[in-house]
Amino acid sequence: MKSSRDIERKAGYLQPEHCAPPPPHPPSSGQMWFIRDGCGIVCGVITWMLVFYAEFVVVFVMLLPVRNAAYSLANGALFNTLAFLALASHFRAMCTDPGAVPKGNATKEFIESLQLKPGQVVYKCPKCCSIKPERAHHCSVCKRCIRKMDHHCPWVNNCVGENNQKYFVLFTMYIALISLHALVMVAFHFIFCFEEDWSKCSTFSPPATVILLILLCFEGLLFLIFTAVMFGTQVHSICTDETGIEQLKKEERRWAKKSKWMNMKVVFGHPFSIAWLSPFATPDHGKAEVYQYVV
Repeated sequence: MKSSRDIERKAGYLQPEHCAPPPPHPPSSGQMWFIRDGCGIVCGVITWMLVFYAEFVVVFVMLLPVRNAAYSLANGALFNTLAFLALASHFRAMCTDPGAVPKGNATKEFIESLQLKPGQVVYKCPKCCSIKPERAHHCSVCKRCIRKMDHHCPWVNNCVGENNQKYFVLFTMYIALISLHALVMVAFHFIFCFEEDWSKCSTFSPPATVILLILLCFEGLLFLIFTAVMFGTQVHSICTDETGIEQLKKEERRWAKKSKWMNMKVVFGHPFSIAWLSPFATPDHGKAEVYQYVV
């Protein structure tokens, strides 16, 4: 059975005459990227609401009633910093172009402008009528071909690809950290409340306090497991330089093999610095390579 790439190898399959020319005024590079997908938007809003709920319980239920000011200030500063970085990473992952291939560029004029040498083959995506770069895959939600597409994540309402994988990894890391931090604080707060009068360990009634803490514990445990696993799979994918789709489809490796450390630099930027942990620092991926296959 022939794969889609085997079919795309046929020269006649390009059929550039069937493609309409690309838009005369493509979106500027400064325009914010945003996918208008109902499910993704709902998931993104739920993500922010859950973080704000955790913020509310941590600050108003656990930290403010505690008489130890140093404990409250230290944990409050740490949790709020991690929560801010998590939401900033989520926003960057959601609103950064993941590496979309220009739409509708599989025209006869563009193919001729590539000045392909004998033996060189380009691929066309029949869905978005684009010249398909190596390691690019079409996303049915974004309706675009995405370079080094790992997967489409509804929680960030975007694909995870070449340009936003760093922000997605940071998002999963910071969510896992605030989940772990919240669980530790819940455990300490329960111990504190059992040793003291329940009416003195919270500004809320004891039943309300217990319900709020249990819900936060459930949320923290669920997100800790989910994001920690996702963070681990993403780091493994980066180190092996193989996206989730490539692993799933068991695609033949046709790209140069690099060291694990170099693969990390490709995603997080050159050279290694504290900027790796910042969602506000745009990584330097280096010069773009020509996407084509040599047969």
